[in-house]
Amino acid sequence: MAQSVMTKAFTARAFTVCGTAIALGVASALGGCGMSSVTSGLGSSIFGSGSSTAEPTVSEAELMAAAKQGGADAASLGGGEAQPGCPRFVTWPRDSFVTVYEPGRDGDGLAIMHRGEITQTARECQMNGSQVTVKYGFSGRILLGPRGKSGPISLPINVFVTDAKRERITEDKLRVDASVAVENPIGYFSAVRTVTFNVPEGSRPGEFEVYVGFDRPAPKAG
Repeated sequence: MAQSVMTKAFTARAFTVCGTAIALGVASALGGCGMSSVTSGLGSSIFGSGSSTAEPTVSEAELMAAAKQGGADAASLGGGEAQPGCPRFVTWPRDSFVTVYEPGRDGDGLAIMHRGEITQTARECQMNGSQVTVKYGFSGRILLGPRGKSGPISLPINVFVTDAKRERITEDKLRVDASVAVENPIGYFSAVRTVTFNVPEGSRPGEFEVYVGFDRPAPKAG
């Protein structure tokens, strides 16, 4: 679908986030409003000096507020290298968003029901010998499309851990929920969980990574 057609479809919804209309069906929009802050570092104000005894600070409220703020001035939340030696927490490539179409009309920008986007991530670690516990959180938004309906929407999420060989060692499945309406077409979600795993002798915690992404295929409606 050409960008001009998709933009027209979503302009009809009159979305305005970060001062510009959101064209949900345009893949190039992923690098735009709200996505630049994904996995940017929280910094020492949150993670301190990297000590595993730091007070827990990753919270659903903070992540939700950051998702709602959006844009270049959003709170700097992230799963990058702010805490040395802690496994990174990042979005799985191409799964930071999901677009749900009417049945039989996949790829048609005029048939989009809603779109989910993960826009913020954060994590912190506790290390006890060879065992690592990662407290991770993420947030984002669900946007109503031209064929969407008012009401609650639920989307599946998959979180998994990879080792130094990039093999999956554990995973967690959950769902995120938000409510949207024609008059209020953007809903927000956030979640905080923990995962614990062992680091084999000869490996380092920093060689492991925790990924989050939408679990495809998503349901046709929330």
